[in-house]
Amino acid sequence: MHSNDSTGHEGPHRERARGEGDADHQGDATVEEQAALVHDFLEGLLDAFALDGDVIDERLDEDTIEVRVQGDDLGLLIGPKGQTLQAVQDLSRTFVQRRATGTHHGRVRIDIGSYRQRRREALERFSREVAEGVVTSGTSKALEPMNPADRKVVHDTVNGIDGVVTASEGIEPRRWVVILPAPRRAGTSRLEEADLEGTEDPAADRG
Repeated sequence: MHSNDSTGHEGPHRERARGEGDADHQGDATVEEQAALVHDFLEGLLDAFALDGDVIDERLDEDTIEVRVQGDDLGLLIGPKGQTLQAVQDLSRTFVQRRATGTHHGRVRIDIGSYRQRRREALERFSREVAEGVVTSGTSKALEPMNPADRKVVHDTVNGIDGVVTASEGIEPRRWVVILPAPRRAGTSRLEEADLEGTEDPAADRG
């Protein structure tokens, strides 16, 4: 098992001087520092379960780093419907909070065996199909309860589609997304709105 890190850190076995009193990070914790702690946590988890895998850090944007575990036979850390993976994410957050007690900046997320990547791609396809149905029927559609990460995928996907909007309803942990027809502009019918959207300058057509 080895590590790769695209954020500028060395691997989980990176050599750095640590004294006995360096267990807790004081002050603000950057997203890079949090990712380094999560990286170490996942390496320890692999060792504890005698699993073979590579831990790779990738920066997704200025505020987000994804720490991925790649390898074979990682199902034990994913679990049914990703439930164990979500528990690993929660445990890593607790680990970081205990080791870095200051304000945490940015966000570190975990993926194992590319489960979340595949889940995102499947959710994007599903969300687009449901959104197209809502546009055609004009009827809202409530999806099954999802975790916050999955709901964000749905929101991001659907909000890029004309004619529909999203809203979240319910209370955690059973909170879900509703896909609704977008409100029509005041004083326009569906046909009139379609005509306006087909022009280069709708405002000019309205006089």
